[in-house]
Amino acid sequence: MGLFERAPQLDALGRAMERVLRTDGSASGTVVTIAGAAGAGKTSVVGAALAARPAGLRVLAARCDPLSTPRPLGPIRDVVAGIDGPASAETLLGAEADFAATVSTTPSVLVVDDAQWIDAASVEVLRFLVRRIERIPVVVVVAYRDVPIGHALLALLGDVARMESTERLTLPPLSAEAVRALVGERVGEHGVDHQAIRDLTGGNPFFVAEIARHPGQVLPTTVRDAVLSSTAGLAPAEVDALQLIATAPDVLDNRLLPYLGLDVPLLRRLESTGLLVRSPRGVAFRHELARLAVASSIEPGVDALLHLRVLDAWEQVGAGSDAVLTHHAAAGGDVERTRRYAILAAADATAAGAHTEAVAFLSLALEHLDDATAQRATLLEQLSTEQYMVSRLPAALTSIDEALRIRELLGDRDGVSVAHDRRAVVEYYSAQRREAERHADAAAAASAGPEALASAHATRAYLAYRHLDVDEARAIADAQRDRPTTGAADLRLAITEAGADLVEGRASARTRLVDAANAALSRSFDEVATTAYSNLSAFDVEHRRLDDAEAVLATSIPMTVDLDIALCRQWQTGMRSRLHLLRGRWAASAEDAAAVLDDQGAPLTAVWPHIVAALLAIRTGADTTRVEAHLASAEQIARDLDESLVTLALRSAVAEGVWHGRADDARLDDVARRLADAEQRPGTQWAVGDLRVWLARTGRGDGGPTAGLPEPYRLELDGAHADAARAWRDLGAPYDAAVAEVHARDAATAAAGLARLDALDVPATAARARAMLTARGLRALPSRPRPGTLANPSGLTNRQLDVARLVAQGLTNAELATALYISAKTADHHVSAILAKLGLSSRREIVRNAASLGLGRPGEMRDVAHVDGALGHA
Repeated sequence: MGLFERAPQLDALGRAMERVLRTDGSASGTVVTIAGAAGAGKTSVVGAALAARPAGLRVLAARCDPLSTPRPLGPIRDVVAGIDGPASAETLLGAEADFAATVSTTPSVLVVDDAQWIDAASVEVLRFLVRRIERIPVVVVVAYRDVPIGHALLALLGDVARMESTERLTLPPLSAEAVRALVGERVGEHGVDHQAIRDLTGGNPFFVAEIARHPGQVLPTTVRDAVLSSTAGLAPAEVDALQLIATAPDVLDNRLLPYLGLDVPLLRRLESTGLLVRSPRGVAFRHELARLAVASSIEPGVDALLHLRVLDAWEQVGAGSDAVLTHHAAAGGDVERTRRYAILAAADATAAGAHTEAVAFLSLALEHLDDATAQRATLLEQLSTEQYMVSRLPAALTSIDEALRIRELLGDRDGVSVAHDRRAVVEYYSAQRREAERHADAAAAASAGPEALASAHATRAYLAYRHLDVDEARAIADAQRDRPTTGAADLRLAITEAGADLVEGRASARTRLVDAANAALSRSFDEVATTAYSNLSAFDVEHRRLDDAEAVLATSIPMTVDLDIALCRQWQTGMRSRLHLLRGRWAASAEDAAAVLDDQGAPLTAVWPHIVAALLAIRTGADTTRVEAHLASAEQIARDLDESLVTLALRSAVAEGVWHGRADDARLDDVARRLADAEQRPGTQWAVGDLRVWLARTGRGDGGPTAGLPEPYRLELDGAHADAARAWRDLGAPYDAAVAEVHARDAATAAAGLARLDALDVPATAARARAMLTARGLRALPSRPRPGTLANPSGLTNRQLDVARLVAQGLTNAELATALYISAKTADHHVSAILAKLGLSSRREIVRNAASLGLGRPGEMRDVAHVDGALGHA
């Protein structure tokens, strides 16, 4: 039966396939997404397009399994196994760059069908691929149904939505005319109106087709009846076989057929129903709706027996995926085998960096395990760790609490220590410092074994270091130094010691942190590695090493995505939002802050985005309610976290709001005590300086000594505003430079600062500065810019910033295309948009103004290809 009303979609797929084979130098890969409800014809459209594809295109099929918990990297394994064999599929797990290289060896169409069932790890592999799609000869086709908020697929769809090289197709319902053409007049002969059929089916092609396949019957009232009517005439044994096949969520593997008694004559009789299709992998239903309809016809109690038959067959074959075995064991009600295979599937998911799936498998295993056993406690500890990794902290606390109760009941001292230690880490990321310290101390006190004790001390040292109690942190690390362990504790202590040195200004500590991160990656301690980068980026931003911070985050954020460690991704994205704020990149800063807050993850990761969002609202003149909401949220986190850097930054934001005209704020009443405490701790000089300068601007300055403050703050407090502004510009912080200037006594300097604020597009700040200077009696002030004339880097998105940095380094369009895996034409479009936003006329002007725009020094080159390769390897 032919396709109806699908010509535009077929044409789009045809154009995409032709583009990848062009020989005039304009060839490029592309991504085609096809959205539609179940039965809309996504698989049929793709199949028709592939049947008519140009010669020379290889087809790679990646079908996703409708398992209750997806098989980690299932579609990726299938593609690689189809190219190089099953063994190579295992060697490529976690190597996104190798997968991209494998599929792009020859012009190909990579079809990811039923992507609504895809696993998070496969999504990250595909994201790596599509970010480079314009430079490789591959058409990626992703067919999917609507997915709920929070689904892993949305990350890939979000990437695709921002790309130029993409076709986003939808499959609308059939019109009444198409229904008439598809059904013909035979149904009408029985007195049923075609419009009524269309209304009943919603124009769903599968539903309509099923009705058309039974013209001699009264119109079925449900699609289930239409599907099941295809089984009329089957013998009871054949119906049993069809129902057995329906238990397989995707394909009933060919290897199972002999063990299930499904021979060739039987399969041929079943195929005559039109419900089944054969593939090299096995036997499957033509459509998921058909499988569901047949599965729904299985009598209560019989379905469990069928699943157990399939499970037994897989065990005889001895090659089943643990995820698939878990599915059948759970559906069959086999408690012991569900637990066993779920534990194995969780380990597979963890090893593949699919932490979301690991949570689901561990949760399933625990549902089938008796209380108060050591095994249950171990699984709960593993579950808590995985929940922590994906930033589900309340659930992580619940899991570890239960594990702790079991360990105490069993009298397991090391187990009690491990549980307290894990609880301490989760409490810290929940911004509950006192609880974190209490549990870390309890872990150290409870431990009897060297590994548990070392981990407890590593946590205690880290908490002390983050509180800037660096002497205590070093003392704990020194005491542990003579007790080496085989776990991650030694690396965690190395990170803490390097972090403590970095706090105190020792430049060599940056290299040591990177070395510790690489060592952790080599030992598969992924969370430890990303934590090292989180600390490095945080203190680079705090101490205004903005170029260094930018380079670190360009490497580390993609790493957290590839490793599925949402917690560190959120923290580092929050750091990047702060970095963008200091650089005067309002759009990119807001983009990152919103991304973290929308995730609703760990409180620790949200504190900086709340402060950033409040400052952006203050500077642009957003409504007071929004400002206060962010400040209040940050205040609550800061109070429980009790870290000087956050506390002082929050009060600086409050003081800046007061300077902008907000009402006097009680949160400033304790600044003298907060400053006195911070000044006794290392690494706080920038936070202290920022708060003291804003207090002085609001008339709350104490006139205290300025020695020891960073240069820009010291200069301003000493009255050298122009020099302070130059220092800020050298650091790449244009907003701080302009605000320093408008406070200068010299009229020309103040007027220049006002002009810079106007150019930075911070209307509330510029208005406040203009009013302040007018009150001082200055008359020769620059005119307000006309709407639409502002052109500056504040409006550049993160993607445009990536392009602008490379332009500032002197790269041509061809070099941009190579570095960013886009076409030269797309690179040219990006450059044109950037020039318009920056108000510049040529690329040469970007190079000349790179430093002032915060894009790096002229000619400064970073090894982008090396960074990309490192991330792919990680």
